[in-house]
Amino acid sequence: MEKTILHLDLDTFFVSVERLLDNRLIGKPVLIGGVTDRGVVAACSYEARAYGVHSAMPMKRAKELCPDAIQIRGNSATYTNYSEDVTNIIKETVPLYEKSSIDEFYADLTGLDKFYNSYTMASELRKRIIKETGLPISFGLSKNKTISKIATGEAKPNNQIKVELGTEVPFIAPLSISKIPMVGEKTQQTLYSLGVKQIKTIQEMPMELMEKVLGKNGVSIWKKAQALDNSPVMPYNERKSISTERTFDRDTIDVVKLKGILLAMAENLAFQLRRGQKLTSCVTVKVRYSDFNTYTLQSRIPYTSADHVLIAKVLELFNKLYHKRLLVRLIGVRFSHLVEGSYQINLFEDIEEQLNLYHAMDKMRDKYGDRVVMRAAGMEARTISRFNPFNGEPPPLLPNRRQ
Repeated sequence: MEKTILHLDLDTFFVSVERLLDNRLIGKPVLIGGVTDRGVVAACSYEARAYGVHSAMPMKRAKELCPDAIQIRGNSATYTNYSEDVTNIIKETVPLYEKSSIDEFYADLTGLDKFYNSYTMASELRKRIIKETGLPISFGLSKNKTISKIATGEAKPNNQIKVELGTEVPFIAPLSISKIPMVGEKTQQTLYSLGVKQIKTIQEMPMELMEKVLGKNGVSIWKKAQALDNSPVMPYNERKSISTERTFDRDTIDVVKLKGILLAMAENLAFQLRRGQKLTSCVTVKVRYSDFNTYTLQSRIPYTSADHVLIAKVLELFNKLYHKRLLVRLIGVRFSHLVEGSYQINLFEDIEEQLNLYHAMDKMRDKYGDRVVMRAAGMEARTISRFNPFNGEPPPLLPNRRQ
């Protein structure tokens, strides 16, 4: 039986939320992100895109391209709340869904045509989301994730497309290679240099040639161009988490040492999130005293994988939890309610230098080990032989690996 996969994507999500809150923004070019010249564009409206603006662009450059754009810092907590509203509607409607980012979802509707037309069901779901949240949303429906995601892109803004079984290859043939998931700017330029600009050209190429040019990634892209994709919809489970804890050889009351280790724990786990392309929205801190009494405190936060946000929250929770003059036997940090997502949700407050710093640090960690570079305040953790960022938890989150 062929699968029936639905892909839903909230159109210019951050901008759409801001327009709900202020209808004067409708129809105008909008930039969301850091409001200083060193800030970065987190999201932009279609009107701004017409000037060549795109996400992750330095705000200064965006303002040069579109001087009349309205600049908004953005509010990650507000966007998270709207995302959860949409998630709850989808959860109530479909039997199996995957939340792949704050504004993007997949659903497996395979077999539903026996009881109810899947396209009609998807259409009614989209109408309900628009009616109850006020947010524009588009969808693509086809036999697999790749074609459905591409179809959603073609349906935008605020529309829907069903790709009939057997028409997948001709449907994507005339489109740009940039429409294929996994084809980033670097891969696109490599293929452009070979004269490959349309998906049709890849469809006509032997797989061995794509493998020679791009290795395993080339094989994956070739298969997607042939509409071949067996990747399943992974059930969304808010209980997914990563954690680490440290039991001391000798109980301690050294608060500077405790905070240094907690900082290192949070920093390492944040790196694991970014490496695994995941975001967390719940932080928990655990403290066990010498009398074995154990206390935990948790806090919900907007989805993030940023060191500076997570470290600050971990230390805040520890300060609330810690009882002075009591010896500490164990401390731990846990990030839960994980979803798939790249580092973008924090761009409203970040500056370009900070994002470049994260990228450089993560690159060094990937190459030389996750403890090769760290904040000075967390150096205490470097000497701890039993420091394990996944103590009792799954192995480190790796790109393209489902947990």
